[in-house]
Amino acid sequence: MVNVNVKMKKQTIATTTNYPKADPYGALSMPVYHCAAYEFDTAKHMSDAFCGRVLDPEYSRVMNPTVTFFEDRVKALTGASNVFAFNSGMAAITTSLLAFVGAGKNIVTSNHLFGNTIALMRNTLKPLGIETREVNLLDINAVREAIDENTCLIFFEIITNPQMEVADINALSAIAHEKNIPLIADTTLIPFTEFSANEFGVDIEVVSSTKYISGGATSLGGLIIDYGRYPRVNAKIRFELLFNLGVYMTPHAAYMQTLGLETLHARYKEQAGNALELATRLQKVPQIKRVNYTGLPDNPFYELSQKQFGKTAGAMLTIDLEDKTAAISFINNLKVVHRATNLFDNKTLAIHPASTIFGPFSGSQRRAMDVYDTTIRLSVGLEAVDDIFEDIVQAASVKE
Repeated sequence: MVNVNVKMKKQTIATTTNYPKADPYGALSMPVYHCAAYEFDTAKHMSDAFCGRVLDPEYSRVMNPTVTFFEDRVKALTGASNVFAFNSGMAAITTSLLAFVGAGKNIVTSNHLFGNTIALMRNTLKPLGIETREVNLLDINAVREAIDENTCLIFFEIITNPQMEVADINALSAIAHEKNIPLIADTTLIPFTEFSANEFGVDIEVVSSTKYISGGATSLGGLIIDYGRYPRVNAKIRFELLFNLGVYMTPHAAYMQTLGLETLHARYKEQAGNALELATRLQKVPQIKRVNYTGLPDNPFYELSQKQFGKTAGAMLTIDLEDKTAAISFINNLKVVHRATNLFDNKTLAIHPASTIFGPFSGSQRRAMDVYDTTIRLSVGLEAVDDIFEDIVQAASVKE
């Protein structure tokens, strides 16, 4: 066994986490426990496990050694108090909200959210008596005014998808803690190996581990990373929501994502570097009317992005073409870049958000969310940046 300590660099911690119990064969990769149930020594041991008096696995719907190992490795990387792994990013978001909301309560957030996230709040939680208050999170006074005695949390994305908006996290944290409510952040767009949400006052992170962490879109997953400022959350999730919702991560996904963590540092650096180089070059392409990437010095969120996320700005950017016809033509004529959803695959992906992710919303709703027909979202992969650039240029140049 290797002794893990806090002085290690994150890329070392990502490959070095001790097993809870020694493997009899000395396996260097955590074995995949593809089983549903576990045998106990005594009736008391069984009762203690089921009632939470000991944290031993009793049933893989709520605890599994392979998944626990993945959670422990994320905990070591983030310094979190608790980490919970789920079968998708949306499952993590839903569970994080259900840990706090109730009938008559309200959530303060923005209309600049991923399509399924805002649909969850507007369409699924609303009939349960939970109100969503959408405000401009860049206007701190508007955030403060939206909070009342029934507000149970503030929810936001650290870089919004696809608007690429960056809120001041310290300012949001100050308001949340002044009002004694948690600040929950979807931090998917910058990995936790680069960005410490806890240092900026985020109470709970939610992450789609399908993205950077999975190691090239190998598996679906999501994480709740809890920094322990609301102790009841741990019990609520572990002993109620995991039991009742059935959204726990599968052992095979946990195995794949544990391996993904081992190469995350190297892959992210390459992808983020490619994204910056690509965004810089695309600014000079006449058919592209706008390049939106917070790593560009002329981006309105550049300084705040640098302050919060450091020298990298993630591997997602958007471009705007002349009109919807040009945007659809662009998608149709890509040859190297893949026409696909998802983010942070090893391959570069392109999607037209207005007609896909936000397709179920009306035109007026999309405009209110600043989701435009001219916008293409790019997730930049590991290909040679010259090849990505040349493909984008040729696709933007085709006249249909």
